[in-house]
Amino acid sequence: MAETKPTTAPVKKEEKKQKPKVEKEKKAPEKEEYHESLTRILGYDIPGNKTIFIGLTRIKGVSWAISNALCLKTGLDRRKKISELSKDEIAIIEKFIMNPDVPDYMKNRRLDRETGKTAHLYGTDLDIARDFDIKRLKKIKAYKGIRHAAGQPVRGQRTKSHFRKNKIVAIGGKKK
Repeated sequence: MAETKPTTAPVKKEEKKQKPKVEKEKKAPEKEEYHESLTRILGYDIPGNKTIFIGLTRIKGVSWAISNALCLKTGLDRRKKISELSKDEIAIIEKFIMNPDVPDYMKNRRLDRETGKTAHLYGTDLDIARDFDIKRLKKIKAYKGIRHAAGQPVRGQRTKSHFRKNKIVAIGGKKK
């Protein structure tokens, strides 16, 4: 019995069935038009594409907790974009940040040495207060003030392998 091998005739390119080309209109995925807008709140430019909750943390002195408290106390939606805020809402936000209605433990200047009151500072006022605190520590020669003056870490970190940036390195002379 002779085995028969299936024969396959060579198929020419012309004989292959040509699928009719259906030209589909390729639509580019629709993208929202994105216009970068900046909203100025308390002297800080905040990108308009950020939400209120995230955008307010760009202001120096406004933490995540203060931003969350602001949204809850004022009734603003945390997911609303900064660019969608009206002037009245911006005024409400600025008023809240200047005098936050939060518990004292959330404020950043508790029992101030000069006034004895608890306050919440933001922006350049926060920078100035910190600088005066450091100057006072240096003046009274407190340990923290000495560490600040020497450019060393203040809060007990180890110094064997870190804190070496921007330091003058002694260069040894040539060996004889």
